[in-house]
Amino acid sequence: MIKLGDYNTLDIIRETEQGLYLSDADGNEVLLPNRYVPETYKIWDPLEVFVYLDNEEREVAVTDKPYVTVNNFALLRCNQVTRHGAFLDWGMLKELFCPFKEQAFKMKEGGWYLVYCYLDEETNRLVASSKTNRFLDNSTLTVALYDEVDIIISHPSELGMNVIVNKKHHGLIYKDQIFQELSIGDELKGIVKKIRHNNKLDITLQKIGYRNIEPNAEKIMKSLEDNNGFLPLTDKSDPEHIKEELEMSKKSFKKAIGSLYKQRLITIESDGIRLV
Repeated sequence: MIKLGDYNTLDIIRETEQGLYLSDADGNEVLLPNRYVPETYKIWDPLEVFVYLDNEEREVAVTDKPYVTVNNFALLRCNQVTRHGAFLDWGMLKELFCPFKEQAFKMKEGGWYLVYCYLDEETNRLVASSKTNRFLDNSTLTVALYDEVDIIISHPSELGMNVIVNKKHHGLIYKDQIFQELSIGDELKGIVKKIRHNNKLDITLQKIGYRNIEPNAEKIMKSLEDNNGFLPLTDKSDPEHIKEELEMSKKSFKKAIGSLYKQRLITIESDGIRLV
């Protein structure tokens, strides 16, 4: 099956005046117009091509590289707005159409918009939508706490910056977690900092300290989480008590809590340590 809006590796099966005809394993054919024909080739050579609909709504193969493929997000420029909708530059001869009903805000010529490219089942055409949230789903998560994830900056809110997580889920970076300039469409790495009620994802761009320090500090953090954020241990506690609670020496304990304190992950109180 030839995938519309995506890359396909197809075999050259014959030459014509219009170009080369390519075929998949099931015998489905598509034309590669002359302007895209490589200088040298042989019948049955495989070619990687992008397939979409030309101006006459016919499937056509090209060697151009689009800025976005089907079922993906990208930041695209609006080239023109007509009475039918907006037309976006996605690196192809034929522009990508975004109907008015798929615009979160009315698009303007020259503006840049984060959109999702999908195949409209009714028309069998590739279209764009800037209503990106409707293509995200947090009902069943494919990420876990502290996972490193791919994020795309989506849009600002009063709480911070909304992000797309692994091209599947909606997430949020709170204002107090933003320490750099962020722009819509930026693609970055993030960490799942917290999973809230209804699978809402809190994302941070900073590495969560204790996940990347020595194992004793991580063990202390886990123990704190398991004990409502408090352990009745300090650097003056009996070594045997520390060993019994955490299975580490007092020296290792002091070194670990010193590191956690410097990273502001814990506070040290007179009767114990507390998770921030």
